[in-house]
Amino acid sequence: MEQTNVQNKEMTAQESLDLIGEMLNNSRKSILRTSAKYFTMWGIITAISSLVIYFLWHHTGNPKWNFLWFVLPLVGYLIAWFFGKRDAAIPQNLVSKQLGKVWLVYCIFMVALCTALAFIAPNYIAFMVILLLGFADCISGVLLKNWPVIVGGFIFGVGGTVSLFLIKGDAGELIFLVGGIILILTGLIINRQYR
Repeated sequence: MEQTNVQNKEMTAQESLDLIGEMLNNSRKSILRTSAKYFTMWGIITAISSLVIYFLWHHTGNPKWNFLWFVLPLVGYLIAWFFGKRDAAIPQNLVSKQLGKVWLVYCIFMVALCTALAFIAPNYIAFMVILLLGFADCISGVLLKNWPVIVGGFIFGVGGTVSLFLIKGDAGELIFLVGGIILILTGLIINRQYR
C-alpha cells in the first residue's frame, strides 16, 4: 500500500513539472508573438535613423550628427508605449522577468558607456552600441529559446563590430541600417512562426 502511495506522489510530481514546463513554453510563445511587432518597429526606427544620420553627416562632414542617436530611444519608447496600450498583458513569470532584467542592464550600460565615451573617445560609441546590442539580443534569444533572435543578434553584434573596424567615417552609420534590417527580418520571421 505504501509503495502505491509513493508511485502516485511521483506521478503527481512529474505531472506538476510537466505543467510548469508547458506554462513556461506557452509564456515564451506569448512573449514572442507580442514582441514580433516590436522587433519590426525598432528595426524600422533604427534603419530610418541610420539613413538620416548618415545623410546629415555625409553632406555636412560633421560627425556631431551622431548625437541624434540619443533621440532614438525616446521616439522608440513613445511608439512602443502606444503599441503597448493595445496589447494583452505579457504574463509575468521567470522568463519575462529575466528578459526585462537583461534589457534593463543593457540600457544602464549603454547610457553609462555612451555618456563616458562621448567625452573620452566618441569614435567608440558605435562599437559599444553594436557589440552590446547584439549580445543582449542573443541572450534574449537564449531565454526565449528562439533561433532567429539568437542568430540575428549574433550577426549584428559580431558582424557589425567587425564591419565597423573595416568601414571608416560616415559610412559606418550604414551598419545600423543593416542592423535595422536584421531586426525587421527577425520580427517578420517570429510573426510567421507564431501566427
